[in-house]
Amino acid sequence: MSQQSSDVIVIGGGPSGVAAAIALRQAGVEKVTLLERERHLGGATRHCSHSPFGMLEFGRVYLGASYGRRLEQEVSRHGIDLRYGHSVTRLGEDGELQVSSDAGLSSLSGKRILVTTGTRELPRSARMVSGDRPVGVLTTGALQAYVAFHKIMPFKRPVIVGSELVTMSAIMTCLSHGARPVAVLEPRDHALVSAPFSWFPPLVGIPFHLNARIVDIVGRARVEAVKIQRGSVIETLECDGVLFSGQFTPEASLFQMSRVETDRGSLGPAVDQNGRCANPIYFAAGNVLRAVETGGWAYREGRAIGRTIAADLAGAIPADTPVRITYDDPVKLVVPNLLRSGSTIPVGLENFQLRFLRRAKGTLTLEVDGVTVWRRRANWMPETRIQVPRPAGVLNADKVHFGFQAQA
Repeated sequence: MSQQSSDVIVIGGGPSGVAAAIALRQAGVEKVTLLERERHLGGATRHCSHSPFGMLEFGRVYLGASYGRRLEQEVSRHGIDLRYGHSVTRLGEDGELQVSSDAGLSSLSGKRILVTTGTRELPRSARMVSGDRPVGVLTTGALQAYVAFHKIMPFKRPVIVGSELVTMSAIMTCLSHGARPVAVLEPRDHALVSAPFSWFPPLVGIPFHLNARIVDIVGRARVEAVKIQRGSVIETLECDGVLFSGQFTPEASLFQMSRVETDRGSLGPAVDQNGRCANPIYFAAGNVLRAVETGGWAYREGRAIGRTIAADLAGAIPADTPVRITYDDPVKLVVPNLLRSGSTIPVGLENFQLRFLRRAKGTLTLEVDGVTVWRRRANWMPETRIQVPRPAGVLNADKVHFGFQAQA
């Protein structure tokens, strides 16, 4: 098994990975290697046959595929060692990676490793939906890949599960390619996307059912119907496909199979304000930190972490033992979830970013060493981005906690 080395190895060729690699080269890092398991850059954006992408990064609007081509041009222009068809299978504690490609297994080592493997939607198996196993059960990502790469619409009358922004995108993809959804189902008692986006299914004549879930999928060769439960009533909807949308989770299997620590709330890697993991060789950026943000957000975050890694290689960032951030239920996650003292680099993850598990009304507080330094009362929605400014002095704290006091 051959072995090669690099200053920084970036795993993942989506917006955050590409932006980080470019930032590293612009900061003077000599050898930056970008590993991408597919044959093109762009990550999930390549599957999107819609805009807008690239407005803030490049000053113009791209569709998903053309955005990926622009990323490829930028990588080539900056002299990055780009390797397509390379999948990392193991993260070593010392920065040595096991990599699989058409040439077989190889070993790559880097002074620093940045993981930007993105996110994925939960498939049927992870949602515990019973029934037959016919053709026609997909996630939004699979649907968009069928349409973007193969020009195929895999069904004509699907039932769609979910109510996130990606659900609305799936509806538009269906309607613009000759399919008309039978219904949209949301298991909660409210939509996860806010108005006016939540009005979209009814406006285009698609029934939108809350408190509704699939209890059985029926079909032999392909989907023929689904049985859904609404309250205590079970009914049958005839359809030719099921599309599971949303419920994103970080693509963090590399961390889970290694000794690089993950966070219980985000399910992604545990990182400090510089994107640095508990193992100081490793960094992470983009949607692998938390699901889910836009391509533009991921690009900007990757760029910031790339600059931070360049500063770290120059010796500007100490790798002290981190302080873990804690939080009350119903907060789902906080990113960054670690804090290290001593860093004065003005880039990285500038604010705290939070998500809630469920809809809640009450007061959210930030407590530093037992003193409340920030508070806000609101109606908090699940899976909605919440940003909290990181106060001065918090990096020297012994305890950082987000509290929540529910209110009727």
